Amino acid sequence: MKKTLALAVTALSVLFAGAVLAQDAAPVEAVSEVVTTVVETTTAAVAPAAAAEEAAPAIDSGDVAWMLTSTMLVILMTIPGLALFYGGLARSKNMLSVLMQVFVIFSVITILWCIYGYSLAFAGEGKFVGDLSKIFLAGITPDTPSAILATIPEYVFVVFQSTFAAITTALIVGSFAERIKFSAVILFSVIWFTFSYVPMAHIVWGGGLLGADGPLDFAGGTVVHINAGIAGLVGAYVLGKRIGFGRESFAPHSLTLTMVGASLLWVGWFGFNAGSAGAANGVAGLAFINTVVATGAATVAWIGGEALFKGKPSMLGAASGAVAGLVAITPAAGFVGPMGAIVLGLISGLVCLWGVSGLKRMLGADDAFDVFGVHGVGGIVGAILTGVFASQSLGGTGGLTPDTFSIGSQVWIQIKSVLFTIVWSGVVSFIAYKLVDIFVGLRVPEEEEREGLDVTSHGEQAYHY
Repeated sequence: MKKTLALAVTALSVLFAGAVLAQDAAPVEAVSEVVTTVVETTTAAVAPAAAAEEAAPAIDSGDVAWMLTSTMLVILMTIPGLALFYGGLARSKNMLSVLMQVFVIFSVITILWCIYGYSLAFAGEGKFVGDLSKIFLAGITPDTPSAILATIPEYVFVVFQSTFAAITTALIVGSFAERIKFSAVILFSVIWFTFSYVPMAHIVWGGGLLGADGPLDFAGGTVVHINAGIAGLVGAYVLGKRIGFGRESFAPHSLTLTMVGASLLWVGWFGFNAGSAGAANGVAGLAFINTVVATGAATVAWIGGEALFKGKPSMLGAASGAVAGLVAITPAAGFVGPMGAIVLGLISGLVCLWGVSGLKRMLGADDAFDVFGVHGVGGIVGAILTGVFASQSLGGTGGLTPDTFSIGSQVWIQIKSVLFTIVWSGVVSFIAYKLVDIFVGLRVPEEEEREGLDVTSHGEQAYHY
């Protein structure tokens, strides 16, 4: 704009000078020639600048405000939301250890994301990872627009995505809680983040291998929930069962805190899902309402199933059902209609109830807080059914290709992305656990596990009686 104004001022100056110089000659003809020359010169100079200004989307303050708000909401999901949800499910002697693990994982992963994770996930065009062209966030300034979301600064996109990386890694804590060394948690988190989360983010969202197929993963069904769920299941197998599992009571020590944590997760999830629209627009509104109704439907379905099969609905069931609905709607949030979201929530509530009961018994793993049963199973259900309910005939948007959308072909694409994620996360997780076991050891000694990790690992107690 400044260049355009400068050119206009220059043109007027030249016009005035030409008129003065031509006053002794044939005035009308001279002035006419000057005007024609100036107009042609100015038009030629201004047109490219104006076209460039129109071509480059401007930073939108409304989008920036919404994305900053969404980022804060996702932080709220993790600390304190996820920490309190898991902490309440733990026995009182392990409460602080769970809080500590989630809190420190969030701290470590957000740093690593800025050092190299963002670059490998969203810079470059490799099939499995990007490149290091933006290592240490090189080349990014406060005025640099995001190449993916052009109406917000790249720093905002970086920090928004950092919260996804952090909560995904922290989710795994729920599987191996109450028996793992703190040092092992941190080392595993670093390895898994580097070789599982970062590549999956690039493969699905950063233009990698699966992105070419067009899988629908609006906010992280594969990248976040299936990825973490499989890592948790593998960890439960590798670490083995907690001492006394199946013989002693492992009841949650505070369902009150678990309910508070679940509520914070629900509130924070609006940043997770609606924020993934990348702008304050209609898609964000669609994701927002879908996050409300799918979660409510899953809660009702879960406690209804409990009442039918167990005789009584439980507070733990309501909280778990809510999380199951949140997980299942995550990949679908911006692609399905509200009625499809309700059906998706009802299905996920019932399937995840089976996942933490019947399926868990079949698998025989001590997945302490049901990370696989809720996040793994819910993520799989949500990812596959996104290919169904995204159809325009069922109230959806048609996904990425509304003109050619086909339920059959899209479901197949979704299944392939789910299977790829299961294999990738499973292999990386197994190797990561084994490496950690070699270097620092995975499991605390038996006497420390019996006494509780709060005192033996951190020298603190959550409660003093």
